[in-house]
Amino acid sequence: MTAVPMIELWRGGMLESAHAGHAVIFGPGGIEAAWGDPAAVIYPRSSCKMVQALPLIESGAAHAAGLTDRQLALSCASHSGGAMHVQGVQAWLATLGLAEPDLRCGPQMPRDRAEMKQVICSESAPCQLHNNCSGKHAGFLTLGRHLGAGPEYVEIDHPVQRAVRAAFEEVTQEASPRFGIDGCSAPNFACTISGLARSMQFFAAANPEGPIREAAAARLTRAMMAFPELVAGEGRACTALMRALNGKGAVKTGAEGVFVAILPEQRRGIAVKIADGATRAAEAAITALLVRIGALDAADPVVEQYIPRAMTNRRGLVVGEMRLAPGFA
Repeated sequence: MTAVPMIELWRGGMLESAHAGHAVIFGPGGIEAAWGDPAAVIYPRSSCKMVQALPLIESGAAHAAGLTDRQLALSCASHSGGAMHVQGVQAWLATLGLAEPDLRCGPQMPRDRAEMKQVICSESAPCQLHNNCSGKHAGFLTLGRHLGAGPEYVEIDHPVQRAVRAAFEEVTQEASPRFGIDGCSAPNFACTISGLARSMQFFAAANPEGPIREAAAARLTRAMMAFPELVAGEGRACTALMRALNGKGAVKTGAEGVFVAILPEQRRGIAVKIADGATRAAEAAITALLVRIGALDAADPVVEQYIPRAMTNRRGLVVGEMRLAPGFA
């Protein structure tokens, strides 16, 4: 099966743009609903950061380092590089006797407007702490230090990445066929869209008092839900949607049109991949699916924010609308 139409943009009574993709809702009994091809192989990109953080807790590294839920939320984050994110990661590294040069994620201009202004006006350069993945990398460094491993933790044969791959393949229940290098230089393991949804269902059903992997998954989910502003930032879909879910779920975006959701109350996981990589379509699709399963009220303002029925131009005139494609959600 190929990708199916999901999100449409209409202007002047004409379909102007359309986004196709794949999506799976995975429940306790398996796939409950699917669009496109559940067997489509994708890179989950940053949507799977909570999976990459599992060894951090399972190994005992998080406990040994005394990590808080705030730090665990940062380990799952694609943050905006705001002061709270930068300072949080910097303080975390300091507890390990490490600093910004020990990161291997590369510098990135912060997305946070205040921090961006500070960088530009001070005529300084952005650093690796501003990188949206710096929290994940702080987690990798914490795990590497606990394992007594070397500093090049993003190498595919490093003990950190071997642990990440093992956890990834266990929760997706698939042998990853390949890997690519993510924007932050870490390996990103491929899986099917159904495998990604299955892994999110594992997190959703995880027992906080259960086996170590379940307890780790439950704690990471709890941390994300408790600190949505650390997982992304103000004005970001992950933060806005988690606030609207109000403790009923965690969501996470990934580059190239990937979005996932963890719904503990429903013991369901969701995965979306937009074929053309459009973020706006991925945000709309995950919002629509959250409404479909009853996790999000259709009347909540966040729904209009990501599936706008009234798209305005720079003068405030209504010039179009976003619609769900027939047959989707």
